Amino acid sequence: MPEVKPNFARDWVEFADPANEEELYKCDLTWLTSYWTCIYGNGCCGIDADKPDAGCCSDGAYYSDEEDEARTVEIAKRITKDMWQFFDEAQPKKAKGKMQVSEVGLDKDRKTRKVNDSCIFLNRVGYEAPGYTGSFGCVLHHLAQKEGVHFVETKPDVCWQLPIRRSFETREFGEREITINVIGEYERLAWGDGGADFDWYCTSNTEAHVGAEPVYISNQPELVALMGIPAYNVLKEFCDARMQAISLLKKEQKKRELPLFVIHPATIAAKG
Repeated sequence: MPEVKPNFARDWVEFADPANEEELYKCDLTWLTSYWTCIYGNGCCGIDADKPDAGCCSDGAYYSDEEDEARTVEIAKRITKDMWQFFDEAQPKKAKGKMQVSEVGLDKDRKTRKVNDSCIFLNRVGYEAPGYTGSFGCVLHHLAQKEGVHFVETKPDVCWQLPIRRSFETREFGEREITINVIGEYERLAWGDGGADFDWYCTSNTEAHVGAEPVYISNQPELVALMGIPAYNVLKEFCDARMQAISLLKKEQKKRELPLFVIHPATIAAKG
């Protein structure tokens, strides 16, 4: 099915941050209660048509700050040769040197290094070598599985946050300014002009709206990392109530859910 059109209306909820009442959260309920799920390796077309197996990793990951890069470099030291295709390329050029996993991107910001036209942490489909037992996909993701932790702890910020987007707004009250923490969908438009160049993008495609659980549940670890447990618990109450209300309307066989609730159009198309 074609990608749904952008700029559709959404339902939002606002609430005070339980950990800091001077800040507010503004959350996109339409996105968070959608049934999007990552389908990498199971139908993902990739953002570049000529590199479908690279998913959204073809350009590498831009670090959020110096701390994010430093953390990623240290994590890379824990990856073993048997599980990482580009282990040798990532090693320091001299004893006690720095891991060679970063570079400066076209926009002059630092990012994970590209090797063979995709991220250095991406094991390629079909790669074989003596002693190599890894599988295709992000080796940082595989490391999390090996160590029994969530990939929030092993991937660069942008990699584990996507496709959730945290942004910030300010709201003036007289001479005061309140910070608004916005939690929403990292849709194609959020990438700016570069987003228009993607050959395929998952959040607005019905192929990816086939999850067993809504985003606020399936991506709970990511949301907790972004919001903290107190704020997430408040968000979950709103999402639970919304899901229950939609379910009751459907059980009553009343076709009123769209006027009352803005459902993500990709989820509607996928679920029928």
